[in-house]
Amino acid sequence: MLIAELTAPREFRLAQGTMEEPAAGEVQVRVRAVGVCGSDLHSYGEGAIGDTPCVYPMVLGHEPAGEVLKTGAGVTGWAAGDRAALEPAIYCYHCEFCRSGRHNICAQIRFLSTPGHPGFFRELVNLPAANLLAIPARLSFAEATLAEPLAIGLHSMKFAGVGIGETVAVFGAGPIGLVTIACLRLAGAGRIWAVEPVAHRREMAIKMGAAVALDPNAGDVARELVKETSGCGVDCAIDCAAKRNTTNDAIRAVRNGGRVVLTGIHSAPLVPFEVSPMRRKELAIFNVRRSNHESHAAIELLLSHSAWFAPMITHTRPLDRIAEAFRITEHYADGVGKMIVAE
Repeated sequence: MLIAELTAPREFRLAQGTMEEPAAGEVQVRVRAVGVCGSDLHSYGEGAIGDTPCVYPMVLGHEPAGEVLKTGAGVTGWAAGDRAALEPAIYCYHCEFCRSGRHNICAQIRFLSTPGHPGFFRELVNLPAANLLAIPARLSFAEATLAEPLAIGLHSMKFAGVGIGETVAVFGAGPIGLVTIACLRLAGAGRIWAVEPVAHRREMAIKMGAAVALDPNAGDVARELVKETSGCGVDCAIDCAAKRNTTNDAIRAVRNGGRVVLTGIHSAPLVPFEVSPMRRKELAIFNVRRSNHESHAAIELLLSHSAWFAPMITHTRPLDRIAEAFRITEHYADGVGKMIVAE
């Protein structure tokens, strides 16, 4: 099988590998499509995700969909040709966090696409049967890759706690920011602002449902958001960018007693944090760790609101052109929204 290995920052090599037969309880899947995620870009361009350095060679990719090839002993409900979105996290199911239903913070989690746990930029993979989520034929493999980021957006809504008509600012209009805007629409949010420096992404944010898209390079966006909310600040700010001062801008933009949700991943393990306005406003600060039991709901939303989500997918490249796919995505080139590496 063909495997795309990251061997150094911004360097891929294509290699041939073999795949063993699926073990008991496993399903062998041919990977048909994988989305390029912002955290993939951290590994690609920076050689780390926060305080976790890359260990080369490694296989990235954790937004996959594919087709069942064969099943291991004891697997029922799956057969060759079945289509599925694929969950990239493998849980232990017996630690205190799994037993309490918080699988996303499993003490023994194996997240495929991190050092020692190859991801999905390869042709074949064996997965526990529980990591497959059935998708119907009317949902393309490319669209199904959005289930993973959309599940993150849905998970963030648990912390945002947005009520009907509340105001929200979303910092960053990359794919995670865009699906977050969609989730806010579904939650009944009132006016939604997007804060994004890339022009074509601001346009996509408006199409997704933001009322206003602000360019942070054009002025003090926190001050502008306070001004546009009659001097109060927004009810909730969600930082999907984790760039420069986005977290502090979110803190400054929120009203007294408001909520700040941190969805994006900062490049550095230590970042400046404005504690004084946070303290004075008695803000609630929430951190998002992927998703937890939202994947099925994400697939249902992709099916019921395909007109919202399908336009996010702007580019596809085959696996043997993965280097090109990453170059385009890293530089926000050619109007790229969501890049998919697909057959």
